[in-house]
Parts: sequence; structure tokens; C-alpha cells
Amino acid sequence: MSESSMSQFWSGERVLVTGGSGFVGRHLVRALRGRGPKQIVVPRRSECDLRRREQVMSLLEATRPTLIIHLAARVGGIGANRQSPGEFFYDNLVMGAELMEAARVVGVRKFVAIGTICAYPKFAPVPFRESDLWDGYPEETNAPYGLAKKMLLVQGTAYRSQYGFNSIYLLPVNLYGPGDNFDPQTSHVIPAMIRRFVEARVRGDDTVVLWGTGRPTREFLYVDDAVEAILLASERYNEPDPVNIGAGFEISIAELATKIASATGYAGRIEWDPSKPDGQPRRMLDTSRATDKFGFRANTSFEHGLRETIRFFEELRASSPAGDI
Repeated sequence: MSESSMSQFWSGERVLVTGGSGFVGRHLVRALRGRGPKQIVVPRRSECDLRRREQVMSLLEATRPTLIIHLAARVGGIGANRQSPGEFFYDNLVMGAELMEAARVVGVRKFVAIGTICAYPKFAPVPFRESDLWDGYPEETNAPYGLAKKMLLVQGTAYRSQYGFNSIYLLPVNLYGPGDNFDPQTSHVIPAMIRRFVEARVRGDDTVVLWGTGRPTREFLYVDDAVEAILLASERYNEPDPVNIGAGFEISIAELATKIASATGYAGRIEWDPSKPDGQPRRMLDTSRATDKFGFRANTSFEHGLRETIRFFEELRASSPAGDI
């Protein structure tokens, strides 16, 4: 699809972005404005509880979107998932179910559902292929969240079969970048490590203790690349099969910690606490379907992405009273 045809695709669209004020959502809305849609609607949580059917219906009837990008989710790291598995399951399941049902009822033309790599089986062969998605149970600490988000794929497939509803399902890897969540209670691994190492450097700590063994591997995708994938899929992809969105590399948590410590200027020791969970043993995606179906390839090097994320956190910390974030 040429640049002119992409512009033509968006020119008449009224796009509703749930989670549009969140980490990924802010980046996506900014990029979406550059595509030139007719209207962008970003509902606030205070204005619409996506778990409440009457509120969701009122929102869609008032705004009449032609396309929905569903980013809203209750998310967090291993600790948050272990502490509140019921909330992670219920909130994500019900938000997706109510929103897609309301979208069907009011006649939304396309629904872009954002899933999670946590939906994959714990011991899926690496690299994860979309065909492996149902070949086992997810890693236990993330299973309630992963399964709740996976139901978006089931619902979308069912609605396509019965109603002809155009829903697509994307499976991004762990995302990171400027604007990420650095809260020590709910952040994911990259922002959590950045904060730990920056604060340890400032305090002059000799040692930073991190969860687990450091042996698991992960794949990370820079937020701007993820946004481009979502917008390309919105423009070009209209099939029921799920699609992996990733960067195509694998790094151990131990190597990640070494990279972040060096990039933040922390020179002390790194120790591991094996009494804490590691999570899924390995994660890396086969991203060939995204390339074949809508031409997506990640363009941001991991080193550049880390530098930008660290720079954001350092600036955020410097602008906060007494470094209080």
C-alpha cells in the first residue's frame, strides 16, 4: 500500500483508541494524528468504565467509531500478577468482551485487538509461532492475564464466523520506551531495572539484587515500532489468524541487567535472588507473518531504544521534586 493509499484509508475513519492515555496509547495517538483520520476518540477511564456494558454502549453510540484499537488493559510485572490474579483476569476479560460486543452491535467496521505474549504456552518452542498458541498452558504467574487477553482472539473468531465482524488479533512482545511505567510495584522488567540501577548509582550502592536467576530470555520491542505495526495492521490486515509483533531477537535477563547497568552508569555488583520467580523460561517470536501480511519489520536497535528510555527516566527524575516519581 502506497503512502497515498494509506492516507486515503485513514481519511474517513473515526478511530476510537482505548488506553489512549497510557504508555503505548500516547505514542499511538501521536502517530495516528500523522495518518490524518477524520476523528480520534480517546475515552478516559473516569468517563467510561469498559467493564460496564451500559457505559460502553453509551460511548460507542455517542462517538460512532468506524475502527477501534483496543489497547486498554490491566497490566503489570510478575509481582503485580501474583498479587492480583483475579483482578488481572476479570478486568481484562470483561473489558474485551463488552467492548467487542458493543462494537458489533453499533456496526464498527474493524476491531484491532491487542493481545499479549503471555498467552503463549509456558514451554512453547522458540521462536514462538502463531500455530503454537493453543499447545499448552501459559506460565503460571501470568496465566490469568494471558488467558483473559487470549479470549479476544476466541471472541473475534466467533464473531467473524457468525456475524462477519472484522476483528484482528495482534500479539506483541514485551514493549519498552519513553513514557513507560516506572512504578516499582507494577513496572515491567526494563523500566524496573532502569529505576533500580539509576537510584543505586545516585545512592552509591555497592550491590543491586534482582529477582530470579537471570537465566530466562526475553524479546523486547521499542514502542514506536510497536505503534507502526499496529497502524500497518489496521490498514492492511483483515484476516482471523493471530499475528506476532516483535523485534526478532532474544536476550537473557542477566545480559539485559548488565546492559542497563552499564548504560545507566551503575558500577556496582549485580546479585540474583533465586527464591523469586523467573517467569517463562524463554520468549522470542517468529515475526514472519507480520512481514508477509502487512510489511512490518522493527527498525529501532535495542541499544538506541535503551538509551532513549534511560534518557526519559533521567529527565523525569530530574524534573520531579527530590527525585520522587
